[in-house]
Amino acid sequence: MINVNDFKTGVTISYEGNLYQVIEFQHVKPGKGAAFVRTKLKNLRTGAVIEITFNSGIKVPTAHIEKAKMQFLYTDGDNYIFMNMNDYNQVELSAKQLGDAKEYLKENLEVDINFYEGELLGVNLPEKIEMLVTSTEPAVKGNTTSGAQKDATLETGMVIKVPLFIEEGEKIIISSKDGKYVSRA
Repeated sequence: MINVNDFKTGVTISYEGNLYQVIEFQHVKPGKGAAFVRTKLKNLRTGAVIEITFNSGIKVPTAHIEKAKMQFLYTDGDNYIFMNMNDYNQVELSAKQLGDAKEYLKENLEVDINFYEGELLGVNLPEKIEMLVTSTEPAVKGNTTSGAQKDATLETGMVIKVPLFIEEGEKIIISSKDGKYVSRA
C-alpha cells in the first residue's frame, strides 16, 4: 500500500480493478477544507489517461511491474517473436498488443517487456534507435531552404522526414517517442 501523499511520477498502482501509472500529481491544500491530491494516471492496459482526485491520506495498493529484457527475433505473419535474454524463452506478441511499437522493431533490437502477475502489459522501446535508410529521393540542387526535408523509407518500412543531405544506404538515429530524425549514426 502507498499513501497518495507519497506519489511520485512513474509509480504504478492498482485502483478500482485497473493498473495505473502516475504521470502527474499535485498536492493541493486549500485555505478551507481538507487537503487533496490531484493526479493524472495512465491505464497500463488500455493506454487511456484519466484524472483522479484523491483525498489526502488515503492508501492505495501498489502494483509491482516486472520488466524482462527481450530481443526481437522475427515476425511470423501477424505475430512478433521475442527472446528473453536471461533464460532464452520465447514470447509471441500480436500486432495489436504492440500497437505503434511494431514500426520500430528490427532484428536483434533489445526492448523491455512489462508484465504484471504474468499478464503482458506492453513494450518499452529504447529512446533512440539506429535504422538504415533503404530509399530516399536525391536532394534537389539549389534547395537551400533552412530546415528543408524529404521523405525516407527505413528498413522496417516506416517513412519519416529527414534532412536533404541524408542518402540511401546511410544509418540514422530516430527517436522512438515521436518517430522523428535525430542524427546520423
